[in-house]
This record gives sequence, C-alpha cells and structure tokens, in this order.
Amino acid sequence: MKIDRRTRGATVEAAARAHLLAAGLADIATNARYRPGELDLVMRDGDTLVFVEVRYRRDASFGGGAASIDLRKRRKLVMAAQLFLAMHPTWAQQPCRFDVVEAEGEPPRLRWLRDAFRADDT
Repeated sequence: MKIDRRTRGATVEAAARAHLLAAGLADIATNARYRPGELDLVMRDGDTLVFVEVRYRRDASFGGGAASIDLRKRRKLVMAAQLFLAMHPTWAQQPCRFDVVEAEGEPPRLRWLRDAFRADDT
C-alpha cells in the first residue's frame, strides 16, 4: 500500500517528536504555521527553546535531509521562529537553537542533528 506524502510526513514528524521526547526534550508546539513558513516542532531542551525541522528522504542519493535545507529555507525558518517568539513573549528571552531530524529509508531511520544551523547563518 502506497502512503501519500502528507500521511508519511505526519508519521515521520510523530516519530521525530517521540524520539526527542525520549531524549528528554519537552513539547511546546507542533506545526506552528506563520506566513514565512511552518515550524515542524518547537521544544524545550533545559532552558533552550529548540526549533526542529523534520526532513524525510527515501534515500540519501542526493544528500540527506539536512542538505535539503538551503539558505532560502533557513531564512524562512528563522523568520517563522522570530514570529513565534513575538507571539509567545515568555520564550523571547530564552536561548534558542535550530535542530534538524533527518529521516531516511523505509521504515525511517532517524538522525538528530543538534544546532544544525544558526539564525546568523542566514
């Protein structure tokens, strides 16, 4: 049975969320949508607010998930994160980072890349 793209995306994001929760992160938000883009997961790691981009690739022939996050995508994620912080001022003074969870293959194997890029890289 072939799984459609939206269903696969939701399944992979749920697996990434479960993986990060098991590693000790705490949920803040899921699929936070803003005009520039969507934040797949927003979590807390200690006192650090973590914006997580989840990327699925059937195979890594053309590079892994992190390689698919180009400058344009990073800028959109940073703008979305800035809007999130503006709308949730209680988090605005916390340290922040951008992580990526790569999922590859069938069934997906997860790889968590902490601090995958920085806001000032954009």
